[in-house]
Amino acid sequence: MASARVARLATTGQDQRPHIVPITFAVSGEFLVTAIDQKPKSTLDLRRLRNIAANPYVAVLCDHYADDWSQLWWVRADGQARVVDDEPARGAAIAALREKYPPYRSDPPRGPVIRVAVESWSGWAFTE
Repeated sequence: MASARVARLATTGQDQRPHIVPITFAVSGEFLVTAIDQKPKSTLDLRRLRNIAANPYVAVLCDHYADDWSQLWWVRADGQARVVDDEPARGAAIAALREKYPPYRSDPPRGPVIRVAVESWSGWAFTE
């Protein structure tokens, strides 16, 4: 999972409605991290951040699809998320994202950092 380029972050808020968005992510120590970057968004009042404030339990799903189904796999990390703005937690997350994604090297994410303390991992891969 750590080398995959994109994952999906699933959250729910007070309304108990699922919300899922694609994210860039990295594994930083024992945490899975993502950040709000400068790509255009319709608002900075993001539902994922409001949901995490209301209910910290999240799932992050990463998968690989290929027409050769023997290459299929998925991994899910379930845990508790929180928005971090303290150093060194924020700095470590941004460093991990910059190392993984070349566009972040010259323009690192400036928005909130989400850090997921993973409580369980599950997954599947094609086997014969």
